[in-house]
Amino acid sequence: MAVGIDVPERMARTETRTQSYTLPLTLMVTLYFAIGFITAMNDILVPHFKDLFHLSNFLSLLVQMAFFGAYFVMSLPSGWIVGHIGCKNGIAVALGIVGVGLLLFVPASTLILYPIFLFALFVVGSGLALLQVAINPYVGALGTPETAASRLNLCGGFNSLATTIAPRVGAALIFVAAGATAAQLAHSVRLPYVVLACCAFALAILTRFVSLPDLIEKNEAQGASQGSAWSFRHLRLGAVAIFCYVGAEVAIGSLMISFLGQPALGGMSHARAAQYVSLYWGGAMIGRFIGFVVLRKVLAERALVFVAMAAAILVGVTVFGHGSLALWAIVSCGLFNSIMWPCIFPLSVRGLGRFTSQASGVLIMMVVGGALIPALQGLAADRFGYQPSFLMILLCYVYLIYFGLSGFRIRPGDLERVR
Repeated sequence: MAVGIDVPERMARTETRTQSYTLPLTLMVTLYFAIGFITAMNDILVPHFKDLFHLSNFLSLLVQMAFFGAYFVMSLPSGWIVGHIGCKNGIAVALGIVGVGLLLFVPASTLILYPIFLFALFVVGSGLALLQVAINPYVGALGTPETAASRLNLCGGFNSLATTIAPRVGAALIFVAAGATAAQLAHSVRLPYVVLACCAFALAILTRFVSLPDLIEKNEAQGASQGSAWSFRHLRLGAVAIFCYVGAEVAIGSLMISFLGQPALGGMSHARAAQYVSLYWGGAMIGRFIGFVVLRKVLAERALVFVAMAAAILVGVTVFGHGSLALWAIVSCGLFNSIMWPCIFPLSVRGLGRFTSQASGVLIMMVVGGALIPALQGLAADRFGYQPSFLMILLCYVYLIYFGLSGFRIRPGDLERVR
């Protein structure tokens, strides 16, 4: 209890602080929504570019490789940039980069060149990598530490809401009638991406006028000089777990439209299949809100084993099942993917002390799984067919079961090195 401040005054100060955080927190939630929306639009671009440029599954999934590969390339430079210009300026610069990348869809659709589209996606991914590095500290800072988890859940919920909406919006705007010319197919991507670019620039301008607290990021020089986070076994295994989780989640969403277009799955049109992609991401949204309650009472490692086993079973049904059984099995994976990140991440950095910041950077780099695993599954789909290709995703979930059972455990000697 504070000394010399009566109850009404304390309440007034608390109310003022809460009100002062309302606009900044609204901005953060909006940015998380924007990240989810732009990311989920890739699930529409993959089948669209496959038709437009007559690509194999592997080549069409270069969309995800260009986008998520930017996270791997830019995560460390993004930390350096934010450290030099600050989080607030970092947000504005990141949104500007995203806007430029989105506008590159205009020349790409005019020239109808796939490499330019891929370069545009790399630029967008680079901007989003910088954006995530810049906004993550604010979610914890805009309020009391006791309510930080609630704010993170709020941001994650709106991110999932965006991934649920985006496939439907993208399908309505991008997919055109059968028999369209190459020029019409290429032109259809302009409107949504120009609108998104305008939104990115508007948010960049808005950020300059929003009062955000000063966050000073300091490098943990002492920890860096005395060792590396890579030396901890459970972090290395956790990095592989993040790689597998992100790769599996992105691969399922990326291939679902083409997969559901197969005769054995009903030969759906792209527009109809996109509705199931929306349900897939909608399941992730529902699962996150369920997880917010469940993870207060259930250990993260036990929850991870449960959801990874459920997802593995569903993928197995997808591989060996037929018709609506296989369809709903793969769509349902979204529900169980939902809480994997909030389980894997804290288990991977547990007990790392001064190495935690460095370890977090390592784990964020492993988002590159969203670039590589979909491309590898695309190769497998081209050679062996769609259903057998999902065995690769099954292996990802099997690894997550291992991590939840054993891989997260800290070696006794590691705790001594943290002190």
